[in-house]
Amino acid sequence: GIIKAKYGQDACNVGDEGGFAPNVQDNREGLVLLTDAIEKAGYTGKIKIGMDVAASEFYTKDRKYDLNFKKQPNDGTHVHSPESLGQLYQDFVKEFPIVSIEDPFDQDDWSSWSSLQSSVDIQLVGDDLLVTNPTRIAEAIQKKACNGLLLKVNQIGTVTESIQAALDSKAAGWGVMVSHRSGETEDNFIADLSVGLASGQIKTGAPCRSERLAKYNQVTGIVFNTFTPQFKTLVQHIT
Repeated sequence: GIIKAKYGQDACNVGDEGGFAPNVQDNREGLVLLTDAIEKAGYTGKIKIGMDVAASEFYTKDRKYDLNFKKQPNDGTHVHSPESLGQLYQDFVKEFPIVSIEDPFDQDDWSSWSSLQSSVDIQLVGDDLLVTNPTRIAEAIQKKACNGLLLKVNQIGTVTESIQAALDSKAAGWGVMVSHRSGETEDNFIADLSVGLASGQIKTGAPCRSERLAKYNQVTGIVFNTFTPQFKTLVQHIT
């Protein structure tokens, strides 16, 4: 489709999580590509965009964000202060149908998180910020740093603690997004967990490759086959 026409056949290769990997040159170009694909598919207004920035990966020692960190030589022209990066996100939200941003800042840059949270009316999801840890979640609630939890069971270590993290987040009015990891198997437990927690959101990669599709197939199976009265009672009890 669009990727092949613009970037060539090689751009249709997929990464660890099943997503295409075209040779885009900047962040805006990628968002334009997604928006064009949504429009061409006839889903404008129906499909929204969620971003996982992973900003801790390009946070510098002098508290800056280097968007060009992978390129050498690096002339520093794409280095942002927390304030200018926050403004870039706000501009993106105005221009594109973005409804969720994950890890827009470094995991310990609390003030920047709080500033962006007060400036945009979208979901800000904490992954590296929270690491599914109730202590970090409590701090984020107190600082009004985000309004969404990325729940990864193997980050905190037990299902019990994962459920508690989800309950704490929901009590604060947050969204909860149950997530896969990059090195996945075909085990589909996180699909069951997402439905059981009534999270309403699951992050498990592109609909490509069996270890990603297994989760989506499980959610689909639950929707069509498992909504018994007993199951509904369990969901109501948890939520």
